[in-house]
Amino acid sequence: MMEYIGYFLLAIVVIIWIIAMIVGLIIAFPFGLIGLVAILGLGLLLIKVITDRLQNKEDDHYSKNVDK
Repeated sequence: MMEYIGYFLLAIVVIIWIIAMIVGLIIAFPFGLIGLVAILGLGLLLIKVITDRLQNKEDDHYSKNVDK
């Protein structure tokens, strides 16, 4: 239970930090657009990595069945 509370609090901090960063980049217009594009690119790559990992059955097999 304590672990979930810790993860929840960290998630809140990360969300607030990302929002503050985006607001700061918007304020720094037009140079902030470079940072916004970079954040968008990193976000899209992160989504791709997560979806690839969740859909990969071979990784699931090795993580569950192969002795360490």
